[in-house]
Amino acid sequence: MNISVFIANRLAFNQQKSFSRFIIRLATGATIISVAAMIIAIAFTNGFQYAISQKIFRFFGHIRVQHFEAGRMAFAEEFPILKNDTVENLLKQNPEITSIQAYATKNAILKTSETIEGVLFKGVDKDYDFKNLNQFLLQGHWVNFPDSAYSDEIDLSEYTAKQLRLHVNDQVLVYFIQSNGKPPRARKLTVAGIFKTGIEEYDKVMAIGDIRLVRKLNKWKDNAIGGYEVFLRDYHKIDTVNEAIFMELPQQWNSRTIMEINPNIFDWLNLQNQTIVIVLIIMTVVAVLNLITCLIILVLERTRMVGILKALGAPDGTVQRIFLFQATIIALTGIVLGNIAGLGLCWLQQRFGLVSLPEDMYYISKAEARIVWWQVALVNTGTLLVCFLVLTIPTFIIRRIQPVKAIQFR
Repeated sequence: MNISVFIANRLAFNQQKSFSRFIIRLATGATIISVAAMIIAIAFTNGFQYAISQKIFRFFGHIRVQHFEAGRMAFAEEFPILKNDTVENLLKQNPEITSIQAYATKNAILKTSETIEGVLFKGVDKDYDFKNLNQFLLQGHWVNFPDSAYSDEIDLSEYTAKQLRLHVNDQVLVYFIQSNGKPPRARKLTVAGIFKTGIEEYDKVMAIGDIRLVRKLNKWKDNAIGGYEVFLRDYHKIDTVNEAIFMELPQQWNSRTIMEINPNIFDWLNLQNQTIVIVLIIMTVVAVLNLITCLIILVLERTRMVGILKALGAPDGTVQRIFLFQATIIALTGIVLGNIAGLGLCWLQQRFGLVSLPEDMYYISKAEARIVWWQVALVNTGTLLVCFLVLTIPTFIIRRIQPVKAIQFR
């Protein structure tokens, strides 16, 4: 057996009460906390970004295909386009696209005997896949689509329903804003269901109904729509797919990612990545400084042992490796136990939702933990590599220790 490894193991796993044993445990504990904190911080940030982005994607799709309109606002009525089977087939042939949904929107004012509230009425057809939205439905059901005429039902957000003091099955008078200064057109609709996305910007303005009502009010053709919502398998490929879609569209059509349409939330989510980098740097520095301090103390405490080994002919490199192996054992132990602690806490959060959040501020009611295994592996590898490289510095103290003086050291 390598003599350096043998002595390092004896020192690291010594069960006798001593100051060095306390320092080893302290350094191991600090490493555990640092590694666990890094894993938790990354997992919670991933979960936070994923949960909020998925809410937006589920409600609006990943990509929107519309008539080209320069300077168009995020929430505004669309210029009509006609359903195009060729475009639909081309979109469906892309393996990254899971579904496409037609829609159209119209500005409206909801009125009760007590108050009024403005909304953007989003019309969808009977083929719309409401499974994406089921997690948002609080009461009632999604709009039913009769075979003839348009549906007289509407789905409201919890915010709008509270403002108007409406409940499921209540009727509400809806004034649809007409273009060119024409007077609004009124329709009496029944509240079919109440939903809540948790994203205030959407809950304050969105309502869902039948696209045929939008067509009738706008005097559109039966195959006219406001655009398509395109849903993808992997949102990380959103830019690539959007470029491919754009090249296949007819002239005067345009495609935009939801990130381009509503950049504020996604810019805010991306800022979390900078926070994570800061946390990782701080935790790595804490782990490294603790191990360096531990190693210096261990070298000083074992000065007599170093002197005896040198007097017996042990080269400096052999003695240095003793303490490097010992520090590596401490680092590995801290990393393993830190993984157990960090991943365990993430699992508890996923399972029981121990940490709750104010939804009106953070868009989600509880903290989400999403573990990405390559990131965990990167944390472990990076921590071990940085620690090992930095820990070589304190061992150079050993080269300056003189055997005669070291043996007399008390």
